[in-house]
Amino acid sequence: MSFTLPALPYANDALEPYISGRTLDFHHGKHHQAYVTNVNNLIVGTEFENATLETIIKKAEGGIFNNAAQVFNHTFYFEQFSKTPVEVPEGKLKAAIQVTFGSLDAFKEAFNKAATTLFGSGWAWLVKDADGKLAIVQTSNAGCPLRDGSTPLLTCDVWEHAYYLDKQNFRPAYVADFWKVLDWKIVDSRF
Repeated sequence: MSFTLPALPYANDALEPYISGRTLDFHHGKHHQAYVTNVNNLIVGTEFENATLETIIKKAEGGIFNNAAQVFNHTFYFEQFSKTPVEVPEGKLKAAIQVTFGSLDAFKEAFNKAATTLFGSGWAWLVKDADGKLAIVQTSNAGCPLRDGSTPLLTCDVWEHAYYLDKQNFRPAYVADFWKVLDWKIVDSRF
């Protein structure tokens, strides 16, 4: 199986001023593409040559895992944004957030803390665990909740390449702008 870089579901400049077209050119067009190219090269002649991305993430180690997980993580990240996002969750997800965190504001506060305090590079996630409960998790580097049997619902990429061109070293400013383009309709559908 050969993987390809998915096209963005919006124009490169659609998320401005929150995420610049220049950042998307590099983050999607260069970084994400490099992970796709690397995983395609690494799986040749291995047991993962015809495996799905999810299977690779759950079973592989080392470079194959890292690149496959980064393909999944980045695709998942880019697909959750919109130029005209639905700004709040609805229905069952809204109710689950209220039960777990008390309110949407309390959830965002906890998620922001997870995203801004992760040491080094990685990801902050909202996941649904195997019991159907919501949780916020941090993963370092290429870590992916699929590996732990959780269902990812939304993620914030806190590798510096996600925000450095726009915000330099101000990760909290990037995380604040993340919410301005996150489309809760997409997150609702994942729930």
